Amino acid sequence: MKKILTCLLATLGLSTACGQQNFENADVQGFAELIENPDVVVLDVRTASEYAEGHLVGALHIDQGQSDFMEKAKAALSKDKRVAIYCRSGRRSANAAGRLAAEGYQCVNLKGGILAWKEAGKVVTTDSYEVDVFKTKSGKTVKFHALVHASIRMEYDGKEIEIDPVTKLGNRTIDFTAMPKANYIFVTHEHGDHFDREALKLLSDEKTRLITNKRCAEMLGSGEIMANGDQLQIADDFTVEAVPAYNITEGRTQFHPQGRDNGYILTIDGLRIYIAGDTEDIPEMASVKDIDIAFLPCNQPYTMTTEQLVKAAKTIKPKVLFPYHYGQTDVTNVPSQLQNDGIDVRIRHYE
Repeated sequence: MKKILTCLLATLGLSTACGQQNFENADVQGFAELIENPDVVVLDVRTASEYAEGHLVGALHIDQGQSDFMEKAKAALSKDKRVAIYCRSGRRSANAAGRLAAEGYQCVNLKGGILAWKEAGKVVTTDSYEVDVFKTKSGKTVKFHALVHASIRMEYDGKEIEIDPVTKLGNRTIDFTAMPKANYIFVTHEHGDHFDREALKLLSDEKTRLITNKRCAEMLGSGEIMANGDQLQIADDFTVEAVPAYNITEGRTQFHPQGRDNGYILTIDGLRIYIAGDTEDIPEMASVKDIDIAFLPCNQPYTMTTEQLVKAAKTIKPKVLFPYHYGQTDVTNVPSQLQNDGIDVRIRHYE
């Protein structure tokens, strides 16, 4: 009887899959409404070439056909979040949804896949950057685009915010000409993977406010200087605090000496965002409170080891943690180490 009732519900936009009770199916309209919720993760399980040809805005990409699919999925996904999954036609995503649901994930499969999505006139993009969406205190949207390493693009209330923008890192190139001019740019320190004159030039116009530490301002001959401990009112609903970022381990202190570089705490309409910059798990982190979103670096020997990152996260207690600046360091074990601490760990392409 349960199976019969389940199948009768198939005419609805959102239903339990007939004959497979562990995940839901949604038609295009139901799927579109579902993914408007910033707490829902959109997952594309097609091949890399298919993803590059066009995908849903902000979709994570993990190829379900690869042998390490489950390993990557467990590192990137939280069981506390619903996962909206799609592929080309709905078959591969149904397979992936079943596998993930068997491991305790809350999955919704897009019936008809991206083919049905396109046929319905819904938007796809070739933008390869992962996007995470959060709501502020008054219900406004803040979007985080994972560009590369320590480069983060943020969108808020029609404003563009850039953190440590760089045009090239290794074999990855960021096309800032395809992005709007920045209203605000924050630079943490002078190293080339954080401070890039070309990127600053491409993103700036006469209205752009560049905020940085003293050393970078001296190198540029411009910019608003913030030192550790300084606070700045950017707008009525936007404040920033510069906080310490430095090395403490013997043999590493020359990389980031105490007092030179900045981390930043942005408070945007009540949403508190900690961007740590290049630092280890310094004592000052004990004073970093009420953080909604934290970006913590993990790139030994220049910043933190994974053990230090976990310790720092347990000290700060953010609601959401993005390990970033991690280079070749393996951070896939971080979510499991924090699973009992109420921290939503999200692994994005911040290599």
